[in-house]
Amino acid sequence: MNPELIQQRLHYRFTDSSLLEAALTHRSFSGRRNNERLEFLGDALLNAIIAQALYVTYPKASEGELSRLRATLVKGETLASIAAELGLGDHLHLGIGEMKSGGHRRTSILADAFEAVLAAVYLDSNFDTCQNLIQRLFATRFTSLPPVNELKDPKTRLQEYLQARQQPLPVYTVKSMAGDPHERCFVIECVIGDLVTHASGSSRRKAEQEAARKALEHIQ
Repeated sequence: MNPELIQQRLHYRFTDSSLLEAALTHRSFSGRRNNERLEFLGDALLNAIIAQALYVTYPKASEGELSRLRATLVKGETLASIAAELGLGDHLHLGIGEMKSGGHRRTSILADAFEAVLAAVYLDSNFDTCQNLIQRLFATRFTSLPPVNELKDPKTRLQEYLQARQQPLPVYTVKSMAGDPHERCFVIECVIGDLVTHASGSSRRKAEQEAARKALEHIQ
């Protein structure tokens, strides 16, 4: 681990470097001192700080709309993307099994490490410092958020579109599944009357969402 490089990317210097080391230690490496507790705290901090920022930024948004906006920002893929930008994966302490299976690139591990780092910053400093860090790291993602009315996932939007027009609802079928357990590829077929779309994804849900998106593009 290169703590100096990570601190440069964070624009934050730790007083207690052991907090950063713990934040980057996966449970597969150490069952005694790992980042699980820090991840728990970081998750709570992140959700609260993002919620406050959205509350101020979108004064007319409903509770449901604010929840969907927050979910867009704090979902695992987003957190893993920021973790990758910070280079956290290259500095994780992983067990041999996780190292061999590419754990330093896995979305869930990167997202958890990122939340743990946020908690480490908070414990090493204070709430305001942690809040400023989060606001800086999420600044570009805040400005690129989609319109509130487009935040519903494609499956939900497709179903609502069809129901409003009293048309048959889509039927999703798994056409194939391949790959190792940690690198699955699902191919999904979406059928709506005579319309058929296909999509692939790393999970059934992702493939279904993509198939629904394609169907929406076609019928709209």
